[in-house]
Amino acid sequence: MSTPLHPNVVRVVEAGAARGLTIEPRSFPEGTKTAADAAAAIGVHVGQIVKSLIFGVDGEIVLAYVSGANQLDEKKLAAAAGGSKCARVDADAVRAATGFPIGGVPPFGHTTHLQVFIDPDLLQYDEVWAAAGTWTDVFGIEPHRLVAASEGLVTDLKKG
Repeated sequence: MSTPLHPNVVRVVEAGAARGLTIEPRSFPEGTKTAADAAAAIGVHVGQIVKSLIFGVDGEIVLAYVSGANQLDEKKLAAAAGGSKCARVDADAVRAATGFPIGGVPPFGHTTHLQVFIDPDLLQYDEVWAAAGTWTDVFGIEPHRLVAASEGLVTDLKKG
């Protein structure tokens, strides 16, 4: 008998289904708070972990999906979003914009429509792993499906 899915995970599964995707969440009770934690728990390369980073660009909340192996260049994100100033936002702003907590923001199923920008380094893998609504639940997805389902723009976001 399996444990019931968290309501946030149910939202992600339903949002995936609405986009023609079958989402099969995996739960890790110890958590997957960092890319390294997630990669170790799943048994994949850290580069296959999709870090969901939420920032304000000139006051507009935007999402960046960055390979777990990379650091985000905030200036590149600001330019991609057509703005000049990029700043971190607090947990309340993340939840208000996405409906999910920091550490659990999935690629789709958000409460508001957001601009999404995707690190091209994620596209080198056959499968990447994203948060499924909580910091203990993840799911695997083919990178091209991630781009399509999130309506994201693939653009260089890597620092360095």
